[in-house]
Amino acid sequence: MPDPNATLAGKGADTSDVAEVTLSPKPVLMMSGRASWDQGFQKLSDSFKALRAEAQKAGLAVAGRPLSLFVETTDDGFRFEAMLPVAIPSGGQAPALGADFKMSTSPAGAALRFLHQAPYDDIDSTYETITAYLEAKNIVVKDAFLEEYVSELADPADPNLEINVYVQPK
Repeated sequence: MPDPNATLAGKGADTSDVAEVTLSPKPVLMMSGRASWDQGFQKLSDSFKALRAEAQKAGLAVAGRPLSLFVETTDDGFRFEAMLPVAIPSGGQAPALGADFKMSTSPAGAALRFLHQAPYDDIDSTYETITAYLEAKNIVVKDAFLEEYVSELADPADPNLEINVYVQPK
């Protein structure tokens, strides 16, 4: 039975811990989205609800925590790919999916994991820490950042919200 709470690379020790991890590719149910910065939390939360509903409708077991791959950011907002790891049914038959959904694979390979454990509104400070770390170590990374939501995205003010942020070196 797949673990719906499994993370891509285990659990981080603490917020000051930067871990070198290897992400294994996982089958994911995916949908693309776009949001302004002000509506970002709600759009992500709504996307995960839609993915869970579609997985249930398609008979796919959830096999991990929800993910967002941020594929473009501007001053006005961002484009993202919301993903939900799922277990492929025995026989490997692709399920019938709604028009907004598709099967894909999560990002894979070497990555650095940073832990954000604070309200969502404070995530900018985590990204500032990531940027400073990468600059200090002269690490060039891919343009897309991957967030894994260890906690449910229910309340943007939740002080215990836990998010793994993965960056992959080029």
